[in-house]
Amino acid sequence: MKGKLFILSGPSGAGKGTVCKRLLQEMPQLVLSISMTTRSPRADEKEGISYFFTDKENFLKTKQEDGFLECAQHFDNYYGTPKKFVLDNINEGKNVILEIEPVGALQVKEKMPESVLIFLTVPKKSDLIDRLRSRGSETEETIKKRMAKAEIELSQMEKYDYVVVNDEIENAVNKIKEIIGRI
Repeated sequence: MKGKLFILSGPSGAGKGTVCKRLLQEMPQLVLSISMTTRSPRADEKEGISYFFTDKENFLKTKQEDGFLECAQHFDNYYGTPKKFVLDNINEGKNVILEIEPVGALQVKEKMPESVLIFLTVPKKSDLIDRLRSRGSETEETIKKRMAKAEIELSQMEKYDYVVVNDEIENAVNKIKEIIGRI
């Protein structure tokens, strides 16, 4: 039996990373989709775990060969979801989770309509600002940019199969586990 692709997305500050990490801890049968990037690895990142690191030439060749489910350019770097990695795992009967921005999620849904889109949001917009500020790594200018982007992302919610409100991490994780378990 084939596995399924679950796509978790939502605005910055919704808790995607934290929720995804917990899902992977509590559901060892779930495989995290690993993105490919042209940016250099950070000190704590490992090849094939954090990202598949590559150069621009190889990335663009992979893109030209339709090797990505989605891809985007951020500043001078490229990021993409390798199609082969996802499909190999699904064909082996494993469920794959992809944590990605809404623009990419909708690109994947177009190519793989059977994928399950889960939008993670917060009870109220002011929670996003609070969470971004609590990170301590965001300037006020960056927070304003992220909030403007969040407005656009929140308007995409109706295109998702499921919307989960991240009021408490435990609740959000349990709701998503329930969704994965019934599909």
